[in-house]
Amino acid sequence: MGFETFCRIFFPSIKYCFIVLFFMSLLSGCANAPPVSTANLCIIFEKQPEWYDYAKESEEKWGTPIPVFMAFIRQESNFRGDVRPPRRWFLGFIPLPRSSSAYGYGQIQDPAWEDYLSANGGWFKSRADMEDVLDFIGWYNHISARRLGISERNPEHLYLAYHEGHRGYQRGAWRRKPRLRRVAKRVAQQARKYGSQLGHCEDRFKCRKFYQFWPFCR
Repeated sequence: MGFETFCRIFFPSIKYCFIVLFFMSLLSGCANAPPVSTANLCIIFEKQPEWYDYAKESEEKWGTPIPVFMAFIRQESNFRGDVRPPRRWFLGFIPLPRSSSAYGYGQIQDPAWEDYLSANGGWFKSRADMEDVLDFIGWYNHISARRLGISERNPEHLYLAYHEGHRGYQRGAWRRKPRLRRVAKRVAQQARKYGSQLGHCEDRFKCRKFYQFWPFCR
């Protein structure tokens, strides 16, 4: 469905469609502003409590623990939803293609995102939406566990498979990439740190909605 067709179906005029979508994008940008500090998961969730809900939902659906999700996001985008690889320029003013199609919170490339959409559906899912990206990471790690035998509680090797792709991980090229292995170890360390922090504050993010009450949301 093209953009113009979408507007004609759901809005009385294309002009009105543009106005509504413009203000929605402004509100979304405010809601998804990156945290000032990304070192402490409790502070992150205090600023964006819905991110806890999304991560918890994906944990229950796919099996990846919340701290692993958030360690991936910190490494890939530092919690910025509009990140792309830098663009190169020819002669200083002619734009050249980016080094990859990676985009969004999880720096997800086009082929992997298309596979996810094919498997899970969703016309309006976006790599710039935290809820969708957490679901993608959970789905991808679930496949890593099933195909490669990586524990969903092993963030180091989950990240290697995430970065290299499932076939790349199987080929073992990551063994000859010391920089990547250092990054994967850093992700694992961050996941452990986030896990320790979350253990001290998670109760604050449970049962905070009117329909959630003890003992069913503990």
